[in-house]
Amino acid sequence: MKITRVLRIWFYFVFLRVIMFNRLRIFLQQFVFLSDEDFSTFKELIIVKEYKKKHLLISAGEIEQYIYYLDKGLIHQYFYKGKEVVTTDIIPEGTTVNAAVSFFSGKPSHYYLETIEPTRLLALSKEHLYQLYRSDKKWRRMGRLLLSHFLIRQEKNILDNLRYSMRERFIRFAQEYPGLMERVPQRRLASYLNIKPETYTRLKPLLSKESRGIHSTHQKHSAG
Repeated sequence: MKITRVLRIWFYFVFLRVIMFNRLRIFLQQFVFLSDEDFSTFKELIIVKEYKKKHLLISAGEIEQYIYYLDKGLIHQYFYKGKEVVTTDIIPEGTTVNAAVSFFSGKPSHYYLETIEPTRLLALSKEHLYQLYRSDKKWRRMGRLLLSHFLIRQEKNILDNLRYSMRERFIRFAQEYPGLMERVPQRRLASYLNIKPETYTRLKPLLSKESRGIHSTHQKHSAG
C-alpha cells in the first residue's frame, strides 16, 4: 500500500511538471519559436518555486535577481506612500512577473512583490538569462519581446487610469478579469483602480446591473 501511494504521488508530480512546463512553452512561443532542443536547454535552467500567500518575492531596496513565469496564483505589486499601501499592479497566472526596472538596471527595487494566494513560479535567474543571450540570438530576441510585452502592459495600466472615470475603470476591470474580483482583497483592488474603498463598495452593485444588461442584450439577439 505504501509503495502504491508513493508511486501515485510520484506520477502526480511528474504529470504536474509536464503540464506546467508545457504552459510555459506555449507562453514563450508567442514571442519566439523554440525547438524541442531549445526548450530542453531552457528548462534545465528553470527553478520551480512554490510559496504560501503573503510571501514577499522582493522588497523595496532589494535588487531583483529573477524573472518569473507565474504558473499558478496571484501577485500584488505595491509601494508605501507614508503608511499607505499603493497597489500598482495585480498580476494573474499565465504571464511573467518581476521587479523589471531593478532586474535590468541592477538598481534597488522601488516595489514590493507579494503573493496574494498560494503561488507557483518558474524562475530564471539573471545569470542564466544572460547565459542564454550569449549562446544564441534567438534568446536575445525573446528577451527584447518579453520586455516589450511588459512595457505594453504597464502603458495600458497607466493610460486606463488616466483615460477612464472611476466607474469605467471598475467596470472594465470586472469585464476583463471577472475571476479576480473574488480573489483579490477589496482594499487592494480599490487601490489598484485608484478608487476610495467606500466608493468601491458603492460601485459593486454595478456588476449585477452590467451582467443583467449583457444577458438582456444576448436574449434580444437570440430572439431576433
